[in-house]
Amino acid sequence: MRLIESLKKKKFTLFNIFFTLYIGINLIGGERGLISYIEKKKIYENLEKKEVILNSKLKDLEHKILLIKKNDLDYLDMLYREKFRYGTKDEIIIKLR
Repeated sequence: MRLIESLKKKKFTLFNIFFTLYIGINLIGGERGLISYIEKKKIYENLEKKEVILNSKLKDLEHKILLIKKNDLDYLDMLYREKFRYGTKDEIIIKLR
């Protein structure tokens, strides 16, 4: 009986303790908490790195397409020799890649 009476008198204190615990737990481990923020930040950084890589590949491909459209004979000759493994009898072909 005394426990119930003391709990009734300290309602506000108990409410503040539970409310503070609730907010603290959600700040750290909730769906929008600190741990989730760190994980999402890592994902975002990885996506930024992938974007940089893909942009560089895209620029390279656009440059190659431009060379083909301009009929750049050196580039076309290089493609022809690489794809068909063509060379004259007096040439030695060394593949570096």
